[in-house]
Amino acid sequence: MANDVNLNPAVQDLLNTVSRFFDGDVQVQIIGDLKSGYLRHDQVQTMQDGQHLFVQLSDVTDLNFLASHELLHVLMTLRGFPQVYFPLTTGDEQLDEQLRYIGTDLFDTVSHFVVYAEQRKHGLIDETVEEEVVKGIRQTITPEQGQVDAEMITRLVTVLDAFVFLGDHFDNYRYLFDHDFPIATKAAEQLYQLLTKKPTDSPFALRRNVVKLFRAFDQQLQDWDLPALHLNDFAMLTSVFSKRQLGLQVKQVFKLYYSELRNRETGKRAYVGFTISDDQNSLVMDGPVGEKVSADHIQSLYQKTVQELFDELHIPYLER
Repeated sequence: MANDVNLNPAVQDLLNTVSRFFDGDVQVQIIGDLKSGYLRHDQVQTMQDGQHLFVQLSDVTDLNFLASHELLHVLMTLRGFPQVYFPLTTGDEQLDEQLRYIGTDLFDTVSHFVVYAEQRKHGLIDETVEEEVVKGIRQTITPEQGQVDAEMITRLVTVLDAFVFLGDHFDNYRYLFDHDFPIATKAAEQLYQLLTKKPTDSPFALRRNVVKLFRAFDQQLQDWDLPALHLNDFAMLTSVFSKRQLGLQVKQVFKLYYSELRNRETGKRAYVGFTISDDQNSLVMDGPVGEKVSADHIQSLYQKTVQELFDELHIPYLER
């Protein structure tokens, strides 16, 4: 296993763990020599080329923090945590891109309850790292001007992630957030309190909190007189089923709709399945075109078991 970065023992152990779960070669690489003095998520990325997985660092401010952060995200995927997918299109590529970007950021923010906790447990977040992350936040978003503006969505996502990152230490930096981002900070704190009512400590809990965040985020946007994103409809989340649910008929677990949105890959109007328990998009597929045949098709799908349908469509799911 090649590796051209000098990582500390905790991060090297994490790299070795990822290598055991990944069927191929995993490397951490430095692809730039910039040392900005601040930390942001866009300073590291994962690229896959066949059986090779490359964690690439474009900033050397703190290699161990950045590499461990990305490796933990990879490990969560490899060990069976839910993923977010965007198989639908609105027909407007610019809007689709915005929805994918924000949806991914919100999904990652919930994942960070797991990631940051692991980094702290291994001593990879200290006061210096906290200061560098806060500097990175101030490089990402501009101070508010006393009213809701076009940057408010980005501010809300960014400040919410700061709450997750800092946790009990947030009050050490609260004066900065209250001074520069008072509107976003007040809203982000309410979202944070919602997310911390129940811990994000399992694949099922992660999915549950992402669904809650998508819905609460929309409510906040509407409170600001901004258009809702409808990520509960647009984004598809990996389902987490009990053994019992897998044996139930589809009609007992899902509501299926012949959507106005289209399958991004095929361009056809999509059939979308929403989990009855949380009204979240969990299933996207193609089927016969037309209102009459679509109604008949949905009725035939309802008779299958959940496991039969997901296995037939090769849609991944998790068991709890």
